[in-house]
Amino acid sequence: MPPDFFHERQHAHPVAGVDEAGRGPLAGPVVAAAVVLDRKRVPRGLDDSKKLDEAAREQAYARITRHAAWAVGIAEVDEIDRLNIYHATLLAMTRAVDALGLDPSMVLVDGNALPKWRYAARAIIAGDALCRSIAAASIIAKVTRDRLMADYDATHPGYGWCRNKGYGTPEHKAALARLGPSPLHRRSFAPVAQLCLL
Repeated sequence: MPPDFFHERQHAHPVAGVDEAGRGPLAGPVVAAAVVLDRKRVPRGLDDSKKLDEAAREQAYARITRHAAWAVGIAEVDEIDRLNIYHATLLAMTRAVDALGLDPSMVLVDGNALPKWRYAARAIIAGDALCRSIAAASIIAKVTRDRLMADYDATHPGYGWCRNKGYGTPEHKAALARLGPSPLHRRSFAPVAQLCLL
C-alpha cells in the first residue's frame, strides 16, 4: 500500500511531514526536509524514497517542488562531529521546519524521536511508507543530499561519492585507506576516526 493522508487528516491544515537523509554515511552532511502538501494537488509517485529508483525520485522531486511548500535543513560535518549524528539530525529537522516560512499545526516526523522545538509534533515509525507528507519529505531530503554528494565528488575526487553518496561501501573504504580523510569525512565515525589515529 502506498502512503496516504490518514495521519494528516487528524489535524488542521497545514501539516508538515519531515524526514532526513544521510545519517549513516562516513562523509557529507545530514539533510532534512519539511513538506506541506496541497491535498487538492497531490504529486504523483509519492512513496518512501528508498522504494524509488533515482529517475523516479527525480521526477517526484520536480512535482513536489512545483506543487508543495517545502524547505530543507542541513547539519554540516563539523556539527555532526561536535553534536553526534543523532543531535545533528534533530538540528537539521528543526532548520527545515523553521525554513518553511509558515507555522504548521502539526509536524509529522519519520522515526521515533522528536526535536525539542516549538511545534506540535508526532513521531511515526516507518512514516515515510505510511504518510504522504513524510514520503514527500524523504524524497526531497534524499535528492538534495545525493546532488550535494555529486557536487562534492567533483571537488574531492577519488572517493566515488557520485556513486556511493558517502556511505561506507568497499569502494569508499578502500579510497579512504588510500587517500586518507577529506575535510568532508566525519571524524566521529569509527572507520574515519581509526585512520585519523594512524
